[in-house]
Amino acid sequence: MDFLNYAFMQRALLAAVLVGITAPAVGIYLVQRRQALMGDGIGHVAMTGVGLGFLLSTSPVWMATAVSVLGAILMELIRWYGRTRGDIALAMLFYGGMAGGVMLINLAPGGSNANLMSYLFGSLSTVSESDVTAICLLAAFVLLVTLGLRRQLFAVSQDEEFARVTGLPVRALNLLTAITAAVTVTVAMRVVGLLLVSALMVVPVAAAQQLSRSFAATFAIAVVIGVTVTIGGTITSYYQYVPPGATIVLLTIAAFIVLSVLAAPLARRRARAAAARRPAGDPAECAIPATRGAADEVGV
Repeated sequence: MDFLNYAFMQRALLAAVLVGITAPAVGIYLVQRRQALMGDGIGHVAMTGVGLGFLLSTSPVWMATAVSVLGAILMELIRWYGRTRGDIALAMLFYGGMAGGVMLINLAPGGSNANLMSYLFGSLSTVSESDVTAICLLAAFVLLVTLGLRRQLFAVSQDEEFARVTGLPVRALNLLTAITAAVTVTVAMRVVGLLLVSALMVVPVAAAQQLSRSFAATFAIAVVIGVTVTIGGTITSYYQYVPPGATIVLLTIAAFIVLSVLAAPLARRRARAAAARRPAGDPAECAIPATRGAADEVGV
């Protein structure tokens, strides 16, 4: 536990815990919406914000937040109105954001591509006190949205048409989800890196789904996995001198593989239990399921 004697490790661990909580908290909605790669696209756009931060001598975290939120809004607008060429517009937005970040940081006084590495793949020693403050404030916003509006966000993520019929402001909630994802990317970029943050938003959720189909249980398990792998990856990178972002992502994938293996016998046991409860002479294909709402099925 000697690593706790160093201030930079204390800051890195605090940031890692917040990232481990917020990334799966947003990712569960992106997985439900089949937008698992949204975080990756926002990460590309956020690079322009990092470059602007260096160029204007301001905080790269706050500048990346502003630019990524703008990029997330543009992504939603393209999704709404870009029926035919939306994929081309998104590709230009993503790669334009990456190229813009590289160009701007090279134009900054004393800037070079080496400055981008800590933002692309994460860095323990460069997490400053101002970064921790920004991460805490942004993480609080993410948790306020993902927990406070969980029923509404889940309803929209499951079925937009049903949510619209019930009177929910679907477009506003979709926009809020995109903005929250953008904020999460900037929260995670100092620990995991912009190019790897999408994995931490998606893989813990996929791993948690191996054990549970309930929304509440999946949410809780995904957060536990996220916090475990971010802390484990941060400590491992300190002792083994390996990149923190890559270590965290590899641990996350390993957790997914382990849970997938453990879930197989559990699924077979559930299937046998369900078959045992089925009345004799009542084939499964003739059974008529009771009508239930989506929220009831997953236990929101």
